[in-house]
Amino acid sequence: MKYQTVENVLPENLILEIQKYIDGEFLYIPVRSKKSWGSKSGIKTRLKERNIKMKKDFANGTSTEELAEKYFLSESTIKNIVYRK
Repeated sequence: MKYQTVENVLPENLILEIQKYIDGEFLYIPVRSKKSWGSKSGIKTRLKERNIKMKKDFANGTSTEELAEKYFLSESTIKNIVYRK
């Protein structure tokens, strides 16, 4: 994250308005993103597919212990996934 001086970015009237609410402190302004987490990299889709496969394996009799070893996750995480609707 790159810090910038407010005078180099915002007009003076806006700076004065912001200073009414916060003065002399750091203010983080997040990026406005229309994409949800993981949608750009594809990880969200891959995790969803993995979880579906995990639920099928569990329904077919694979134990949570076996799934934990197969997917390198804790048993409690496996349980959270397979029991979630």
